[in-house]
Amino acid sequence: MSTSLTCTSLSFTWPDGTPVLDGLDVAFGPGRTGLVGVNGSGKSTLLKLIAGELTPSDGTVKVAGDIGYLPQNVTLDTALRVDEALGIAARRAALHAIEAGDAAGEHFETVGDDWDVEERALAALGELGLGHIGLDRTVGEVSGGESVLLRLAALLLRRPDVLLLDEPTNNLDLYARRRLYAAVASWPGVLIVVSHDRELLELVDQIADLRSGEITWYGGNFSAYEEALAVEQEAAERMARVAEADFRKQKRELVDAELKLARRKRYGQKMWDQKREPKIVMGARKRAAQESAGKHRILHEEKLAEARERLDAATEAVRDDDEIRVDLPYTAVPPGRNVLTLQNLEPAYGARIDGLLDLRGPERIALIGRNGAGKTTLLRTIAGELAPVAGEAEAHVPLRFLPQRLDVLDGELTVVENVARFAPGATNNRIRARLARFLFRGARADQRVATLSGGERFRAALAALMLAEPAPQLLMLDEPTNNLDMASVRRLTTALASYEGALIVASHDLPFLKSLGITRWLLLEEGELRETTPEEAGNPA
Repeated sequence: MSTSLTCTSLSFTWPDGTPVLDGLDVAFGPGRTGLVGVNGSGKSTLLKLIAGELTPSDGTVKVAGDIGYLPQNVTLDTALRVDEALGIAARRAALHAIEAGDAAGEHFETVGDDWDVEERALAALGELGLGHIGLDRTVGEVSGGESVLLRLAALLLRRPDVLLLDEPTNNLDLYARRRLYAAVASWPGVLIVVSHDRELLELVDQIADLRSGEITWYGGNFSAYEEALAVEQEAAERMARVAEADFRKQKRELVDAELKLARRKRYGQKMWDQKREPKIVMGARKRAAQESAGKHRILHEEKLAEARERLDAATEAVRDDDEIRVDLPYTAVPPGRNVLTLQNLEPAYGARIDGLLDLRGPERIALIGRNGAGKTTLLRTIAGELAPVAGEAEAHVPLRFLPQRLDVLDGELTVVENVARFAPGATNNRIRARLARFLFRGARADQRVATLSGGERFRAALAALMLAEPAPQLLMLDEPTNNLDMASVRRLTTALASYEGALIVASHDLPFLKSLGITRWLLLEEGELRETTPEEAGNPA
C-alpha cells in the first residue's frame, strides 16, 4: 500500500523564537508506529502539526484520508451530553423523531444510512468499559480517565484513516488501560502513538525515534528497539574510544613536531649569530627551514583537525540524554511523628473515611483505585483545596501537592518567574542554579510555560514544589509519571527513594509505585478506603 501520511521539510518555531523542528522529512504508512524521544524533542508538536492543531513555520503535511487525534490533555465541555461528545446527537435525535412517528424529510437526511448509530455507540462504549455511562449523562459526571476513553470512543465510531494518540494511557486505571490496549492492537489503519507506557509500545509494529530534529526508524516493538539501540550504542562508544585515542595521539605528535621545530630554530639562530657560513648560504638555509617547518606544522594541524572531527562525530553518536537531577531538601521525619490525621472525613466526592486514619513518620502510601473513585478529590481535600462535606483532614508538617493537571503553573509566566512565586525569598541565582538540575539552563529557564512540552511542564512544576518555602515534609503526588519519558521516570524514582519525608502517591503505574518502597497500599473502591496489597492492586477484577 502507498504511504498515507507525508511530512516534507516540516519546520516549526514557537512565537518566542524557540525552534522545535527544522526541515523534517518523514512518511508514515499503514500499521502501528510508536513515536518516542526525550521530553521536549517535539513529539507532541509533530502530532499537533499533522492534526492541523498547529500551523508549520515552513513545509507541508499531506494526508490521504481522515485524521483522528486524541491529545495529551483531553478537555471536554462538562455540559455536553455523552451522545454530543460522541458526535451522534443529531442522528440520534432524528432517529427518535422517526420512531415517534415524525416522517419529516430532514430527519431521514440526517440519519442517512446510519440506522444503527445508537447501537454502535453503545457497543463502542462497552468495548472501552463505559457501558454504564449511557448516552444521556453529561460529561461533567464522568472522571478524567473516563473522558479520555469517551474521546477515544468518538474516534472509534468515526474510524478515521489515520489515528494519532498522544500519551493516551495518562490518567487511565489498569482496567481502562487494558481496554485501550485491545483497541490499539486491533486498529486496521495508520496509527501513531506517543507514549512512555512500555506495555502499550510493545503492541506497535515499528518505532520512530525523534532525536535532534530527525527521525530514525527501528522495526519491531519497543523491546526490539531497545535491543537494536543497545547494539548501536555499544558500537558508537567503541568508535568514540578509538577516535579519542587517535585525537590524543595527534595532539602528542603535534607537540613533538613543534618541539623539534623549536630546537631547529634555536640551532639555526646560533649558526647565524656565529656567522660560521656565508650570509647568502645561511639565508637560503633559513628560508628553506621556515618553509619546511610551515609545511610540517600545517600537516600535523590538519591531522589534528581531522581527528577532532572524527571524535566529535563519534561522540555525537553516543547518547548522553540528560536526566533531571532532583535535590530534595532535608526533610527527615522521625518514625513516631504524626504527619497527617484524617478523622471521619467525607470529601465532596468519593470514599468516606470512617473513624481515624493516621499517617506517621516517613510512611509511603500508594493510593490506588479505578478512574472516578475519588483519589484526586481526596488529595485535593487533604491539601486544603477542597472543603470536606464532613470530618477533618489535618496536616502536622509542611505539605506540598503536585496535581495531575500541573495547574500550579501560570502559562504566561516564564519558568523562572513561576518558581519565584513559590519561593519569594530565594535569589534569582539560586533559582536558576536549581532549575539547571531540572534541565532548564540559560535561555530555557526564560521560556514561557505555555510553550513547554508535557514533560517539561512537569519538571517546572516539580522544581517549583521543591524550591517552595517551607520545604515539604509531606509530599503528595497525583499521577506524577504521566508526562515523563522513561529516563525521567527513573530519575524521579531515584530522587523519591532518597526522600526522607512522608509520601502519598496516587498512580496507576504499578512498576513505578513498587520501585518507591511503598509501606501501605490504600484502595479507594465503592465509597470505601481500605488497606490492600500490591498483589491485589496488580490484579483488578
